[in-house]
Amino acid sequence: MKASQGLEIEKKYDVGNDVAVPALDRLPGVARVAAPHTDVLEAVYFDTDRHILASRRITLRRRTGGTDAGWHLKLPPLEVGATAAEPQQRRELHAPLGQPGVVPDSLLDHIQAYLRGEPVAPVVRLETRRTTHALYGEDGVHLADLADDRVTAERLHPGGREGSAGRQQWREWELELVHGGPGIFPPAEELLVEAGARPAGHASKLARALGGKEGGTEGGEPGSQPGGVAGSPSADAGPSTDGSTRDGSIQAQSTRDGSTPYLAGGKKAPAAAVVSAYLAVQIQEILAQDPKVRLEEPESVHNMRSAVRRIRSALAAYRKLYAARPVRHLRDELKWLGQLLGGPRDAEVLLDRLRGHLAELPPGEGVDAATDLVEGKVGGAFDEGYRHLQEALRSDRYFRLLDELEAFRDTPPVRAQAVARGRRVSAKAVDKSARRLQRSHRAATRARRGTDHEIALHQVRKDAKRLRHVAETAALVRGKRARKVAKAAQRQQKILGNFHDAVIARDLLGAVSSDTEMAAPEAAALTALRTRQAEEMGAAEAKYGKARRKSRGLLRRGVL
Repeated sequence: MKASQGLEIEKKYDVGNDVAVPALDRLPGVARVAAPHTDVLEAVYFDTDRHILASRRITLRRRTGGTDAGWHLKLPPLEVGATAAEPQQRRELHAPLGQPGVVPDSLLDHIQAYLRGEPVAPVVRLETRRTTHALYGEDGVHLADLADDRVTAERLHPGGREGSAGRQQWREWELELVHGGPGIFPPAEELLVEAGARPAGHASKLARALGGKEGGTEGGEPGSQPGGVAGSPSADAGPSTDGSTRDGSIQAQSTRDGSTPYLAGGKKAPAAAVVSAYLAVQIQEILAQDPKVRLEEPESVHNMRSAVRRIRSALAAYRKLYAARPVRHLRDELKWLGQLLGGPRDAEVLLDRLRGHLAELPPGEGVDAATDLVEGKVGGAFDEGYRHLQEALRSDRYFRLLDELEAFRDTPPVRAQAVARGRRVSAKAVDKSARRLQRSHRAATRARRGTDHEIALHQVRKDAKRLRHVAETAALVRGKRARKVAKAAQRQQKILGNFHDAVIARDLLGAVSSDTEMAAPEAAALTALRTRQAEEMGAAEAKYGKARRKSRGLLRRGVL
């Protein structure tokens, strides 16, 4: 059963035991406050021995009592790095209560990329006496709830036994939106602070129970940082004014909690900082797409594959900034993952293409038979490819790759030249990629028509894709012109992608026709499909010529 989900937007406050809840109907837009009602909630929080989930600001719990009893999975805040005065927005997934110690697969699929094979077990038990004050507007709309929580927490040893550290008790208020807008938060904060509350010093009840903020409990040591940030410096490698450290690494905001990194030092950032910031976004994309791939959501395989390709392109273009062996190893492992993603993705693209072309043919027995043949051949390849991919996503090899990617992001094995200005290094990388594309284009124009020409155009497509990705890295410090280069390269890549898809479809249809005995109407339908692929190839090559001529001035020498 697929987990249900919603968006939680709330702000927490610490408050003393004797503080009275203020008159909430004083808030702008609040017409009345319903009579308070009290529930007793018991929640058991699950995590690994090293508190991996808490370190990434993820909470997994089973809660009884109240109106939403069941399993809850809260993912990292959607907006991280904002001021403490702003409310948290978190995606929350729900599943039925089920068995007390058995986490539903529908929730586990969303966190396997973080657990990486490690089991989860009870780590904290919370009992919350919650008094809820519902706030309503003039039109009767339920705007928000203020939850007045009196909490008792106890840490658990393996097996769910109570810990020896004793119990913690505290009181907190949570203001959570229901159908109202975020404009209620600023005046509410004034009112609550005036009553004696203060913005919470912890991100969640779990964080307080563990003794530190979420994002600081990796390795079972509350308060420690979860592996650092992208290129974070050691104690003796302090940052310089341009955002670099003495080892040339990056000072960038971590994506481990779901945020997008910023580039410290801006356009003056060192080369390794530019690469690390780009890689951090792509690594986060892989982690975000992982559960979607497991759940077979549309476009998820394509999105994960694109992130993998971007990382490979960046590592290839900037490989001289780093020690050779780790870069070579990462590229090999990413190639392995990319090929696994390519199996179902290529079959999916091919199937969509042929379905569309079959739908354009006049209806009849031949078309119906050809459709069944295509569905069986290509659909079978998709199913087989997805099965292999799902097996890989459960493998130790895949989990090691995720560890290695984050380690490379956090502590890149930089060489001395990594401290060079990113503007200069990225410009050289883009120029080099542009020259590579020009060479492959010349090779394609010289190639003999037929298979050699088709292979050469496929290489042009791959080189255009690489230029696009490298230009994307340069856009961090080169701005508008780099984005124009990326867009021009993407246009060529897309056109030649259609050409390559037509080649693959043509060859598949030819193989099916030669291997299968069929009636004349079915053979005619397949011949029509092959003819359509040839037409698509010709049209794509003509479009490529126009796109090439249009971008000739942009991609000629001295791109940036």
